[in-house]
Amino acid sequence: MRVLFHGAAGEVTGSCHEVVVGAQRILLDCGMIQGSDADEARNWNVFAFDAAAIDAVVLSHAHIDHCGRLPLLVQRGFRGPIHAQAATADLLRVMLEDAASLAEMDAERDNRHRREGRDDHVPLFTRKDVAQVLKQVRKLPYDEATSILPGISVILRDAGHILGSASVEIRGEENGVTRRLVFSGDLGPKGTPILRDPEPVPAADLVLLESTYGGRLHRDRAETIAELGDILAQARRDGGNVLIPAFAVGRSQELLYQFALHYDEWQLGHWQIFLDSPMAAKVVEVYDRHEELFDEQARRVWQGRPHPFRLPNLHFTSDVAQSQAINRIHGGAIIIAGSGMCNGGRIRHHLRHGLGNKRNHIIFVGYQANGTLGRRLVDGAERVRIFGEDVAVRARRHTVGGLSAHTDQAGLLAWYGEIGGRPPVVLVHGEDDARGKLAVALRAQFAADVSLATPEMQREV
Repeated sequence: MRVLFHGAAGEVTGSCHEVVVGAQRILLDCGMIQGSDADEARNWNVFAFDAAAIDAVVLSHAHIDHCGRLPLLVQRGFRGPIHAQAATADLLRVMLEDAASLAEMDAERDNRHRREGRDDHVPLFTRKDVAQVLKQVRKLPYDEATSILPGISVILRDAGHILGSASVEIRGEENGVTRRLVFSGDLGPKGTPILRDPEPVPAADLVLLESTYGGRLHRDRAETIAELGDILAQARRDGGNVLIPAFAVGRSQELLYQFALHYDEWQLGHWQIFLDSPMAAKVVEVYDRHEELFDEQARRVWQGRPHPFRLPNLHFTSDVAQSQAINRIHGGAIIIAGSGMCNGGRIRHHLRHGLGNKRNHIIFVGYQANGTLGRRLVDGAERVRIFGEDVAVRARRHTVGGLSAHTDQAGLLAWYGEIGGRPPVVLVHGEDDARGKLAVALRAQFAADVSLATPEMQREV
């Protein structure tokens, strides 16, 4: 067994790792590359492998940087099964159909404005490609070994990152020898609302470990929730709106959960709350179908009042006209919209209208990758360009880091520490500074054999 690293090797995007067992080939994730325009242009590149030669795909979860190039994979010849936890499979439909719809609309818009003599713009993939992906999906449970190819089995364990997220164990047998590769997927912090804690893995011969926050410790979650309440109180005194860029899967639902939990304490009845994301609204429906995956506290909250997804002043905006109407509200609105890094989606329209108002507050509640509009705002840019317009930034900005769906360095070390035998580790899904700091900590605490994945690197298991 060996692993080839095709993505998320030195960056937090484009997760894609190829596992070779004898003559059989498996992909762990097939994610979209996100970030700057130059980064996203790489999605058009040919794969570093023959898509038709891949025998199966195993998904860790449904975030677009882990699943977003699946339609390209089938477009280019892949016809094998795509294995995913049941909730991940349900979310996959929502994520990919939304991505395809946006790609088609962008291409149509560009073609209306293209210069004469230029070639037509085509979408990266279409809804037809997504339909083919969904035909190939096979749902797997947690904690059961499933044979996916001759001599190869998979066990998914709850990673506590988003609904349906999994750490993946691949067992490959050849010539009477069994090797175990463990891919952490994206790991959530212990105590994350709604979700269960990440499950430990008993043993491995090689571990691929994410390192998104490998170089830092998160703030205490209780302090973070208190800070969120304080920001909302300040925003109410200022009389403006609150804009929250949030990922459609995970962060949007957690925010609504916190709003329900603190509804009276934060005097949320004085606000109008908008979930301005058709995709997030569809994800809410998936959460409602999978309450069996919730932790005990979330089950109690779901049985109480107000229900997180049915707050009395919560509005789900579906069409464009409803979204545009929100921008005519100049105070008393909390607007949760995608994308989480401000690189697309409806949040960009709200930012274009709201950044210049000093009474408004912008709350960043998730990771902002290099090259994104969100990162430029977090880093203090005084002016940004949105839809070709130069926009002054006068709104107050807040970065609330303790809500991360990724665990921090301490959590990564604790998860690795529960694996018997201290297996060698390859660090993926992290920028080099974070990976370097995590590598130092792993060596110091466990004397672990640690290496940092590089593009197209190969590693024996």
